[in-house]
Amino acid sequence: MSNNKNESQNSEQLEAIKDLGTIRVEDCKHKIFCLTIIGEIEGHSCLPENSKTTKYEHIIPQLVAVEQDQNIEGVLIVLNTVGGDVEAGLALAELISGMKKPTVSFVLGGGHSIGIPLAVSAKKSFIAPSATMTVHPVRTNGLVIGVPQTMNHFVRMQERITDFVVRNSNITAARFTELMMNTGELVTDVGTTLSGEKAVNEGLIDSIGTIGEVLENLYKIIEES
Repeated sequence: MSNNKNESQNSEQLEAIKDLGTIRVEDCKHKIFCLTIIGEIEGHSCLPENSKTTKYEHIIPQLVAVEQDQNIEGVLIVLNTVGGDVEAGLALAELISGMKKPTVSFVLGGGHSIGIPLAVSAKKSFIAPSATMTVHPVRTNGLVIGVPQTMNHFVRMQERITDFVVRNSNITAARFTELMMNTGELVTDVGTTLSGEKAVNEGLIDSIGTIGEVLENLYKIIEES
């Protein structure tokens, strides 16, 4: 009977990893939920099948369930993303920032574009020494109508993102805008790429760390709360 139960749990874990990229570890100091945000964040439009994506319609119900689950004590958000749908990414960031459970984010590889609000949305943020974060303005693909209303829409969207980042990190709006509008670094784009140490020095991320240090800090937050 015990073997059948273990096999069932293992099968459920494998399916969760395969379908959603998530796993719950039971035999540990504290029960935490690991949320991975990788590739491109897919929003209202489906991306090509050969693209590695994180679907926001998968993440939203997971976060709601985790917030209600009394057995889960904390959440670890691991990021290696190139950005993606701005509305979807900001919606996920708002959900994470509003959670009462202890949350810690870890930028591993990249936390570009809309990945920045997701990185700063946790109660404490970490970045690997070799990871990077690219700050650049909102942009779009496809048809653009060349009227003042279009530009106003982009300005308002950028203000929403900047406001969220400033509220959830230690960078000022003026400095974030300066990094975002830098024209002297990226060859075919506007913006700035920050390494792990620079992201911390700019106030975007709290600390440089490894997975061991990240988990240790999450445990500490759980115990203090």
